[in-house]
Amino acid sequence: MKEEIKSLLEELLPLVDLDADFLFAELDSLGVTAILMTLSTKYGIELEAADATPKNLRNLDSIVDLVKRKQQEK
Repeated sequence: MKEEIKSLLEELLPLVDLDADFLFAELDSLGVTAILMTLSTKYGIELEAADATPKNLRNLDSIVDLVKRKQQEK
């Protein structure tokens, strides 16, 4: 799943370093919105503005954890 999400986000945000230690700092509001919408659609989960926290978007691993957690909540 991690590689699939990384590939999706690389296509979506080609200028963002997805391997950064603190990915959230590299994102603007449009980037955050694009991530939430793309992952919601791809994985059939509901991601909201409240999910766009520095903790959830800290790095690629935390994004994967967020997706997995939301899938379990369904």
